[in-house]
Amino acid sequence: MSVWAALAGGFVGTLVLTTGLRAANAFNLTRIDLPFLLGTAFTSDRTRAKALGYGAHFINGLIFALLYYAVFAAIGYSSWWLGCVFGLLHGLFAATALVNILLPLVHPRMGTSQTSAPEVALLEPPGFLMLNYGPSTPTVTLAAHLAYGTLVGGFLTWQG
Repeated sequence: MSVWAALAGGFVGTLVLTTGLRAANAFNLTRIDLPFLLGTAFTSDRTRAKALGYGAHFINGLIFALLYYAVFAAIGYSSWWLGCVFGLLHGLFAATALVNILLPLVHPRMGTSQTSAPEVALLEPPGFLMLNYGPSTPTVTLAAHLAYGTLVGGFLTWQG
């Protein structure tokens, strides 16, 4: 188990997670685009928001991989299936607290459930389990995070 294995797993896991979410968006399974949501926190320019958002999403993926590594190191055990469990918890946290409650608090261009019709268009808040972005969004999001966790745990276990 090493930090480098965690970072490699985090990079590959984020690549799979982001690609899975983007593909689900393209197939109309969900309207969620997490990198775009992140990027619009920094700029109102849609093109720049996508570029910044993808960068921020990959950095967040590496940070979460280091958190997984810290927990694996603390318990002295790592495996793909435990990474899958962490991915489930990570996905539930992202869909309930992180994107639903915390992101609207700091995002300058996102409305809240109490927002009335403003003069400036705001992004729709994701809502509980991100259901405002489609009924399949929780399933797609959790599946992508399960894959992420499995890959991080697998890289840490494979590396030894």
